[in-house]
Amino acid sequence: MTFRIFCYAILVLLASGVSVTTIARAQESVKSAAAARERSPGIGEYRIGPADVLQISVWKNEALSRTLPVRPDGMISLPLVNEVRAAGLTPLQLRDVLRKKLAEYLPNPEVSVIVMEMHSLMVSVLGEVKLAGRYQLTNRVTVLDVLARAGGITEFASPSRIYVLRPEGSGMTRIPFNYNKVIVAPGENENFFVQPGDIIVVP
Repeated sequence: MTFRIFCYAILVLLASGVSVTTIARAQESVKSAAAARERSPGIGEYRIGPADVLQISVWKNEALSRTLPVRPDGMISLPLVNEVRAAGLTPLQLRDVLRKKLAEYLPNPEVSVIVMEMHSLMVSVLGEVKLAGRYQLTNRVTVLDVLARAGGITEFASPSRIYVLRPEGSGMTRIPFNYNKVIVAPGENENFFVQPGDIIVVP
């Protein structure tokens, strides 16, 4: 959207009786939703981990297609390509790796990778919750889902100061989570998905 079109849209809204405050709130909501999307990648961004069960299909080649678990060392074994590291990759990244390796033996191989079972999705909850601990999840859930599984926050918690520690490379990234804001519309857009290894801290 160009600046001229944006200004025209604002003038139309003002002429329709929409207040500047309402416009500002709408802009803030859009920004919040965008930030939440950045923190909560889609299902294709799920990172495969040890013990996850993968369904790998090679089109028109049943001998190479199979369902298998990721070993504790993060590797999987397939005919032709032998050992391939799966842990840490998204399903789409693993698909591309397998496609490239199989291309040495097959013309234009079509590969699909589906995570059938998620056993590596472990998250921890610390602090002012009723059931602090480490939880193994079998599907993708949000921060609120994990807090609910931990029995909810206690009366001594500071809901606006909750944060998530997320592994990033060799360090950790701190992501704020304002419980008070999330449970009130349109704050639910900031209720992002947890990822393997996340630590939810409730001060």
